[in-house]
Amino acid sequence: MVDNTDNQVVAKQTLRPVVENLEEILYKQIPALDHGFIRVIDYMGDDGAIVQAARVSYGKGTKAVKKDEGLIKYLMRHNHTSPFEMCEIKLHVKMPIFVARQWLRHRTANINEYSARYSILDNEFYIPEHQYIAAQSIQNKQGRRDSALAEKEAARILHILKEDSALCYEHYCEMLNQNQSTGEIIDSNKNGVAREIARMNLTLNCYTQVYWKIDLNNLLHFLKLRSSPHAQFEIRMYANIILDIVKRWVPYVFSAFIDYKLNSYQISAQGIIILREILAGKKVLKEQYDISISEWNELMKIFHLEERKNWINRE
Repeated sequence: MVDNTDNQVVAKQTLRPVVENLEEILYKQIPALDHGFIRVIDYMGDDGAIVQAARVSYGKGTKAVKKDEGLIKYLMRHNHTSPFEMCEIKLHVKMPIFVARQWLRHRTANINEYSARYSILDNEFYIPEHQYIAAQSIQNKQGRRDSALAEKEAARILHILKEDSALCYEHYCEMLNQNQSTGEIIDSNKNGVAREIARMNLTLNCYTQVYWKIDLNNLLHFLKLRSSPHAQFEIRMYANIILDIVKRWVPYVFSAFIDYKLNSYQISAQGIIILREILAGKKVLKEQYDISISEWNELMKIFHLEERKNWINRE
């Protein structure tokens, strides 16, 4: 175990469970987007801590029957979540403010954010790459289309974003009475406006930083939502980094999470009935079931049922 209190790494002995794969990246900045990063600051527990917590209620003797990995899969499969709450992790995250807005919707964590009332924010603004600048989606009112804008139009948007970011920060420093390049006072005969007022001029692509501590169960819920293709690209990039951190930290949990949560599908009672009818060799019609067209289409897509026209009839 190491101590990084004053940015100095000092080796210490510990009786706590230590995960070597996670220790390798402890305190190291993992880049995200153009100026962001994630750092693992601390963690508690490992795969064994989950098994230990689960077996408190099962009693002695079960360890010979169920291996640790099998037990974790069972817990994940049947939504027995409390043993996963025995593990916690603390991350230092630097991200654009609009990403933080989405991130902090997950109110199941402990968080402390960099204060722009107390400190002066750096001149760092998120500017997306050309291929991620797209038009508004027609189907999804809160997302972008899959295809990028034409190069000329994307260049125009990039110019606007860069120009506005630069101008906002210039005015931010002007209000603070601070030289943008050196940080020195511009006019010693006057005071700058309060930081809590000057910050109002900064845009949502300005970077902020947080310390974020969360238990493993709630972290997995965060990852299921924020690594989804339906989530905004920028927060997905952070979620993908955290997925790799979880893989290092609790590999059995990671494997079970991928199988039973991330790459699984939720099927309704009506959907199960339809699948049973199909497996029994019966011809199914959408109109026979209390199911919406969107759910029907999802069911057909998940199981590639459109290919079997002989017993699927949507007309």
